[in-house]
Amino acid sequence: MATLLVGLAAINAGLNLLFLVWGMMLFLILASGVLSELCLRHLQPRRKAPTSITAGTPYLMGVALTNEKRRLPSFSVEVEDLVDGKPIEKRCYFLKLPAGRTQETAYRHVATKRGRLHLSGYRLSTRFPFGLIHKSKDVSAPLELLVFPELCPVPNALMRGFSSRHGRGHQKWRSRRGDFYGLREFRKGDDPRDIHWRTSARLGAPFVRETEDDEGQEIGLVLDNRMKAGDGEAKEGTEGREGKALRAGADDAAFEHAISMTASLACELLSRGYRVGLSVCGDAISPEGGQAQTTRLLRFLALLGPAAVDSPQPAARPNGASIRIVPGRAPEVRLPTGAGDGTRRSA
Repeated sequence: MATLLVGLAAINAGLNLLFLVWGMMLFLILASGVLSELCLRHLQPRRKAPTSITAGTPYLMGVALTNEKRRLPSFSVEVEDLVDGKPIEKRCYFLKLPAGRTQETAYRHVATKRGRLHLSGYRLSTRFPFGLIHKSKDVSAPLELLVFPELCPVPNALMRGFSSRHGRGHQKWRSRRGDFYGLREFRKGDDPRDIHWRTSARLGAPFVRETEDDEGQEIGLVLDNRMKAGDGEAKEGTEGREGKALRAGADDAAFEHAISMTASLACELLSRGYRVGLSVCGDAISPEGGQAQTTRLLRFLALLGPAAVDSPQPAARPNGASIRIVPGRAPEVRLPTGAGDGTRRSA
């Protein structure tokens, strides 16, 4: 605007001094545009994505920028990731990037939703040299990231029946099969084949073997991911669109909380050494242990969507330990026969 006003004054007055000032101002604008354009040329950005991203948890996205120019450096360059063509609120800043060099930095960001995160490219921008012009260009570099479900605290009451120690063999549920657990005196109704004769002869009384139940080391998570049937036309006249939108939002929040609770339970139980499986409507993951099973369950839950209302209810194993998670309800724990707790509900 100042250049335009000086130009109008120079043309109107016809003074050489005003023409000189106007020419200098035009040259600054032209030089700013040319230098900023040269600054953004032959720049090659590259991402270094994290190994895993969890919703609601900050993660670091590494960005490396290479100046492929032979002689000219680049100054004051900002790099932004694009999500569906729109930049996110975080960016990386490079003050000076010499010719033929690569610099690396990272930005911290938080993914708000689970599922697929589509990064469409980069936006390179600069205000060099005078800050008069903000010039930018978009670079296409699509990348798809998977965001795991948000992890939430697991209630202590829900873990009351499960050992807090890592590794197998610490949850002692007696059974006719499994690893050796201990000895006890013979009681009426015990199988004589379980008598430990050497100990019985030494102590002068019959003792029987007790073994751990292998089923006690496997826990099945049962997630009922069926969508609730809405009241629909029955309440449409009284609630209207706003009421239906509020109820739909509450159902979505309950469903996402159930997904988060399932993921949190899986991580907690796997860290304690259990083999964890998952059953949903129409699909299941067999019980396994270790870090690979953690990643497998989190990837599955990250992409899990709601099932139809009339879908068959997911079923747990008949004799194993299981935890049933229903959106909008408290998780229900069922211990196998012999554990002594039966079925309980946790807040």
